[in-house]
Amino acid sequence: MRALRTLFLVVAGVLVAGLLAVAAGATASVVSTTRAQDALQPFYTPPNPLPGPPGTLIRSEPLDVDVPGGTAHRILYVSERLDGTPAASGGIVYLPTAPAPAGGRPVVAWAHGTLGMADQCAPSRSSNPLQDTDNWLDQMMALGWVVTATDYVGLGTPGPEAYLVAGAEVRDVVNAVRAAREFPDAEAGSRYVVFGHSQGGHTSLWSGHLAEELAPELDLLGVAAAAPAANLVPIMSAQWATAVGWAIGPEVAISWPPVYPDVALDGVVSGNGIDSYQRLADECIDAAGLEGLARTKVGQTFFDVDPTTVAGWRDAATAQTVPPLPASMPVMVAQGTADEVVLPGPNALLQQQWCDSGSALTMLWMGGIGHLAAATTSGPAVVPWIADRFADRPAGRTCDTPPPVAPSPPGA
Repeated sequence: MRALRTLFLVVAGVLVAGLLAVAAGATASVVSTTRAQDALQPFYTPPNPLPGPPGTLIRSEPLDVDVPGGTAHRILYVSERLDGTPAASGGIVYLPTAPAPAGGRPVVAWAHGTLGMADQCAPSRSSNPLQDTDNWLDQMMALGWVVTATDYVGLGTPGPEAYLVAGAEVRDVVNAVRAAREFPDAEAGSRYVVFGHSQGGHTSLWSGHLAEELAPELDLLGVAAAAPAANLVPIMSAQWATAVGWAIGPEVAISWPPVYPDVALDGVVSGNGIDSYQRLADECIDAAGLEGLARTKVGQTFFDVDPTTVAGWRDAATAQTVPPLPASMPVMVAQGTADEVVLPGPNALLQQQWCDSGSALTMLWMGGIGHLAAATTSGPAVVPWIADRFADRPAGRTCDTPPPVAPSPPGA
């Protein structure tokens, strides 16, 4: 018995020591992150008043990351909110090291996916600014393209972020292109393509509708999207009671009510959701997602009801759903069949609807690919598609090939 008791005490001691080490590591990580963000704060604090029109480059500094064939630079630039109020956004400009061609470099505007609303979630402020760029950024540098990557107004700069509000996010994208054209030695031209993932796919597709009016001096040649959150009603209807609802719901609960006053939280968001949505939105998506998984396991949901059955919420989701693009705007959409966040069915519905409407749609279905890998997996196919746009080659359509999954909702 004494031997068993001794063994139990040893095992318990090891477990306690392990838990203390994990807690200490987590605390050290938080302290390190806080110090790093505090050190960055002067760069991201915008001057008052802002120094010029949308697209004005406020300041820049080198970003210490390895970009094969290029360099990275953190930027702060003037953008604007949905109502046209000037606001500052952070971002990154990637510049090729090869000489610029006559007439200037083509530009690719990258729009990132959902990351959370905390300052450290902004790509230009994060410890991993190259996230989602594997398999394609180096190719773009080798081809001599300038790449811009907005953080979006309110993410890393005075907020809040206008999450899944297309009119605001497209402004941030086109103003990042304008800022790149002001960047010393960029030699960026006026011809550009937008490429985005998830939330950024929503932004990219909406750019095809809104960018020309917002920035008529720029020439948008096409838009590409990986796992875009495009058909919001079927996505929300399928995901409201899952962990995805906990990850995405808090950001929507902050960003939509100021734009759509009929989006009410009471009676739609659960009590647990109302108690925690502001805190969860102000975390990065991995932490919010893990908490969402844990809450779902114990039977908690962020929403009490399917929000798309409530008029104000359904109207907002419908308003933010991307309508089919005209045939004059080439579009490429990549979707994984194993995506558990942006489910494949709603984007199969997009393919059906957009092909029926005559859109110049190239659809890339990626078997067995999930949500997080969509951008990096699709990149090697997106790059030559973008190259065709810069070379003024005709845009094709893949509408003769049906999607490998059924469109959802069924019968739509």
